[in-house]
Amino acid sequence: MNRSIIRWMILSLVLLSFCVASFGQIAVGISVRVGPPALPVYAQPICPGPGYIWTPGYWGWNDDAGYYWVPGTWVVAPVGLLWTPGYWGWAGGVYAWHAGYWGPHVGFYGGINYGFGYGGVGFVGGEWRGGAFFYNRSVTNVSVTSVTHVYTKTVVVNENHVAFNGGQGGIQAHASAQEEAFAREKHTAALASQSEHEHMASRNRQNFASENHGRPAIAATAKPGDFSAHSAVAARSAGGEYHAPKMSPKEARATPSNSGNRTNTTANRGNAGGNKSNSEGFHSFHQPKNNSSNNTAHNNVNQSRTNQSRPQPVSHNSQPRESPRPQAQHKSSPPPAQHHANPPKHGK
Repeated sequence: MNRSIIRWMILSLVLLSFCVASFGQIAVGISVRVGPPALPVYAQPICPGPGYIWTPGYWGWNDDAGYYWVPGTWVVAPVGLLWTPGYWGWAGGVYAWHAGYWGPHVGFYGGINYGFGYGGVGFVGGEWRGGAFFYNRSVTNVSVTSVTHVYTKTVVVNENHVAFNGGQGGIQAHASAQEEAFAREKHTAALASQSEHEHMASRNRQNFASENHGRPAIAATAKPGDFSAHSAVAARSAGGEYHAPKMSPKEARATPSNSGNRTNTTANRGNAGGNKSNSEGFHSFHQPKNNSSNNTAHNNVNQSRTNQSRPQPVSHNSQPRESPRPQAQHKSSPPPAQHHANPPKHGK
């Protein structure tokens, strides 16, 4: 009998540890009852120098102000790591935030077309070669006078500004087997500079969607936290028609007890690396004070843009918010510019 009891105890511990691990895989951040605005259209600031990686802008959430824009920015990346953007995912009647993270490969980020190399699947804006980061000039704004590690690779771009995954009007994308494998790799949360950047954005009224109606005056910056005139880039336009929420931010905020946001595992797996949820504020990275982040970005590519029903082997940036996978095509000049560009590969 003693052996039987011991076996049951061991089995219980194994099952309990499995449940905890599974929950960690799909843990999400803040959740609300209203979806984020479309991603604004903006140009990418020029890369400050070697070693910087672009982190796309997104819509963060604040219980007092609602959605606010966190500008896209260049960040000095941990050597060998790539950034997987956070994203909003619809499930259980709410929009839940899935925080971004650093890892050896780019995982699932909701199929959102943030642009500048993040077209919905993987990242084609550059790659690590040894200890140096090489930039793809077809989708990133870099100057060969300050950055010598560059290359040019054609990228097919599909315009789409939708800022959330799932639900009516959202991006209907699911994590692939490869992205699920990437989600099980060791990850690192957002850097302190990213968290502070997000926090500063939440304190600037011109970043509130209620003020800018989806067209922020500071859509991107050259470096984290630098909102000065010489660094900031204004949005060229909103990514879609802005609709003011019919409820206040506090009313829109879903609490853990009634949010039901155990969002579908596929959509959440991209968050596996140590991103905890915050019941008070919005956490997209480290979770600064009480705010969170969302995503956005646009890129310009010098290739032809084709449409696809789903962000797969393509990468883009803007998407009309109401249509799941809009189809717009543009042609832009080589280096960086304004809309989205995305690559057909995962990882690098």
